[in-house]
Amino acid sequence: MENIELNHDKLKGKIKEVLGTQSRLAEELDLDETTISNKLNSNTYFTQKEILKICSILNITTDKIPEYFFKEKVREGEQK
Repeated sequence: MENIELNHDKLKGKIKEVLGTQSRLAEELDLDETTISNKLNSNTYFTQKEILKICSILNITTDKIPEYFFKEKVREGEQK
């Protein structure tokens, strides 16, 4: 199965705005900082429970989940 690269730039911005660092999010989720980094860089994926908890922590409404978690990375020269 092909690994889909997701663009988490908006999520990274929200993390910085609300918590300051990805490390703080890792603490909130009781996960290793490397695990969060891998998820934000599409090396692994967020679970549904993690997405819902992150939304709660960062005050992201459920209707905004696709914008923060499922926006595909666009290669240079492509349009999405």
